Amino acid sequence: MATQVIDTDGHIFESDEIMFEYLQPPYRGRKEVLLYPFFPPPDGFHRMARRIVDKRPYVVGADDPKTWLEVLDRERIDRTVIYPTAALGVGYIQDPEWAVVACRAYNDMMADRYINFDRRLGAVAVLPIQDIEESANELRRAVTELHMAGGVLAPAGFPKPLGDTYFDPLYREAEKLGCPLAIHGAPSKGLGFDFFQSLIEARTLSHPFLQMIQLTSIVLEGVLERFPKLTLAALEAGCQWIPFLMDRMDMEFGHRSPQAPLLKKKPSEYMRDGRIYYHAELWEVMLPYVIERIGEDLIIYASDYPHEPDLAEAIKKFEDRNDLSDSAKRKILSDNGKRFYKMEA
Repeated sequence: MATQVIDTDGHIFESDEIMFEYLQPPYRGRKEVLLYPFFPPPDGFHRMARRIVDKRPYVVGADDPKTWLEVLDRERIDRTVIYPTAALGVGYIQDPEWAVVACRAYNDMMADRYINFDRRLGAVAVLPIQDIEESANELRRAVTELHMAGGVLAPAGFPKPLGDTYFDPLYREAEKLGCPLAIHGAPSKGLGFDFFQSLIEARTLSHPFLQMIQLTSIVLEGVLERFPKLTLAALEAGCQWIPFLMDRMDMEFGHRSPQAPLLKKKPSEYMRDGRIYYHAELWEVMLPYVIERIGEDLIIYASDYPHEPDLAEAIKKFEDRNDLSDSAKRKILSDNGKRFYKMEA
């Protein structure tokens, strides 16, 4: 089957040296800021060192828009929306003022180097959640002035869960703008298994656990009742955890519904009512069952490039699957991603 492939979550290896050119005064031109990383390391693992030992290739040019366009052509992808790598550690920044400065520099860089370079390269804004009013302001600036597709929430390390009313100004602004917010994992620090000394063990759990933690908070604290037009995505965690979380929340809600007073229906109904989208790995064995539980309209494709290469091969294997309908394949590869980001046809 031939379809227009929409990559809802690609990446760059952003560098402080490039972001440095986009810093605001009084930091502009002050090279001493380069002595420390703009965004804190996401945990205690040096991922590039680990790649060398594991013989996983480093993709040269992953911070270059021209190279990204070549990737789209080579891997038969029509459009991508790019997410950060280092900036996924934004939740660990302690200084709210610096969080605002670093996020603005990243967003200005992405607009200038990628969005303005070619319409096929989209991007989402990194948000300084340490100052939630500034976070809402930055989302507004990013969407209305920089033409970004929405915002990314990278809340690992932050002391409040995403269901907390602290985040209401940001949700209110996203609802007003009509733009999506995506929850994206990466860090493992603070998720309950900091004792792991092996990256393979931390990575096995970090992405799905982060999504389950944050969506439990969002659903049971009534965020989707308080903001009925808010659109969210759970990215880079696969989809096999979704039925478990739906059933687990429904069971607890059946026993303790007074503790979730804002809910007007079962938690699982919020998870499949059309306001939360979920990334799926194209190879996942349980994907047909997940579709049975939440439908085929809420699952989106994400390449994770350059963290994962060989995209065209993975897409071809997915198209050849005989346990999914052509309709489901088309929606996952194309239609759902367009709808989530409100892309033009």
